[in-house]
Parts: sequence; C-alpha cells; structure tokens
Amino acid sequence: MDTYQQIKDLLTHIPAITDWDEIHSLFGRVASAKPYHWSLPIFGCEAVGGTTTQAIPTALAIACSHISIILVDNMLDSDPRGEYHRLCMPATANMACTFQSAALAAGYLCEIGDPQKVSIFESLSEMILATTLGQYRDTLSPPADEEMYWRFVRTKSSPFFGTALQIGALAGGSSIENAEQLRKLGGIYGEMIQIHDDLNDVMAFPANPDWTEMRSPLPILFALLVNHPHRSRFLELRKNITSEGTLEEAQSILIQIGDISYCIDQLLHRMQIARSILDETSLAQGDGLEAMLEKVVAPVQNLFAAIGEPPPITLITNQA
Repeated sequence: MDTYQQIKDLLTHIPAITDWDEIHSLFGRVASAKPYHWSLPIFGCEAVGGTTTQAIPTALAIACSHISIILVDNMLDSDPRGEYHRLCMPATANMACTFQSAALAAGYLCEIGDPQKVSIFESLSEMILATTLGQYRDTLSPPADEEMYWRFVRTKSSPFFGTALQIGALAGGSSIENAEQLRKLGGIYGEMIQIHDDLNDVMAFPANPDWTEMRSPLPILFALLVNHPHRSRFLELRKNITSEGTLEEAQSILIQIGDISYCIDQLLHRMQIARSILDETSLAQGDGLEAMLEKVVAPVQNLFAAIGEPPPITLITNQA
C-alpha cells in the first residue's frame, strides 16, 4: 500500500476526529500532493534499522503538525491560497489546534514501550511550542540582522525537521543518543531548507510575497545590511518591486554584490556540518538521510545555470 495512504488511513484511529469530515477532507487534499517532509520520520526510522510500518504513526504526527503550521502561516501571511478563505479564520484556527492535538495523539499509536512513547510526546510538544513561538515572533517584525534571522529559523523551522527525524528513530527502536544525533541533523537540514527556499523565492518571477510584503529572507537581508555601491538603488527598487523591470534589476544586484554566492556558501557550510553528524552517528543504513540532504543541494546547480554563473567548487566537490 502507498505510504501516504497508510498515513491517511491511520488518521481514522484518532477517536476524537473519526467522524470529522472536514479534517479528513483537508488531510486527504494535502496528502494527495505527497509532501516530502512527511517521509522524514521514515528516513529516521529506517536509518536505525526500523521499518516503514513502525514509522507510520510518527509520520502521521509530522503530517498533522505540518498541516497545522500551514493553516496558521497562511493566515499570518494573508496567503490567497489559504484554507481560511473557504472556512473563515475562526474555523481554520480551530482546525489548526485540532491538528496539533492529533499530532500528539498520533505519537501514542506507536507500538513501542511507554518510555519511548513519552520521549516522542515530549519531542512533539517541544516542537509545537518552539514553532508557535517562531510564528509569533515572525508577526512582530522582520529580522533586523542576521543573528535575529537565524534565531527565527531555529524556532520556526528547524525544530520541525529535527523532531521528524528524532521521533522516527525512536519509533524504530533507536537509543536516546542516536535519536538526539538525528534531531541535530534535522535541525541543520531545516536551516538548509530555509536558505534553499529563500533563494528560490527571491529569484522567482514574478515577485512573490517576500518582495511585495517587504519581508527579509536571507538574500534580501544581506543586500540591506552589507555596505555595497548599489545599496541606495536596491532600497529604491524594493519599494516599487512590481514596476516593470524593477524585479529583474533588484535580482541582478543580488547577484552582482555576491549575495547569492554568500547564501550558497551558507548552504554548503551546513551540508558539511550535516555530513559530520552522519559520520559520527551509528546507523544501520543512511541512504534515505543522504538522499534527503542531496535533494536540498542539487537544485543549486540549476540556479547557477539559470543566472549564468559557474557553480562554486565546493558544490562540485559535494556532488562528486
């Protein structure tokens, strides 16, 4: 049976939402896109010698957490695709809370000992608290400097990915020490995902909300803070980013000042950290984790090809 179907079927085992048609309908629509992040607990479980079947409850927990985060983020970002347009904000907020609760309940569906279940519950609880704190901070103001940017990432993004690998490993019978190593790996992976997404968003056409809503993803933050000869022009362009030709010029400035290369360097630096963590961790097999990391780095090659620049030597080395 398809893994995503198994995850979807297990949702019906959570008693409080068995007959809640809206919850199951929304879950099914998201599941149909087969979100890659839902597989992370399976990678963590298999890495320590567990099976896909053992990991399904933790995959469900991450799936529910993922949907909850999306529901809230879409409301905070005024995303035109958000579920709240169909259901209204109060109903969507209640559904987000429901999915958070379902994530915790899913952890207890694992067929493991109570100590491991408690560890999974604690990890999920910490992740939910950290993520909601990150979402709250994100509503107050954009990061004013790079230190604040990484603080946002390490609350809003990294805990989700770290928890996904950690609880998958626990479901597969991992030691606490190995599961903690995978949590660290997932945290670094979350930072890589954030850089990857920031790069794609600022270089996309037409201008996406990172530009139109004056947000500060890493490439834009770099251009705002670094003293470069195009800074005044960049500030002017940013205020009128939807005018004809403006986005292209702003993106060209990001390339000229070494902004894109800097972000790539940050991404590859974290790739090296992730590989070090893998090397230090005793695993039954790490193919899924290796593929997970490569999936983030590989598109960078396409980005450099698109902007007509040669890739950095570190990228070529990593792909060799």
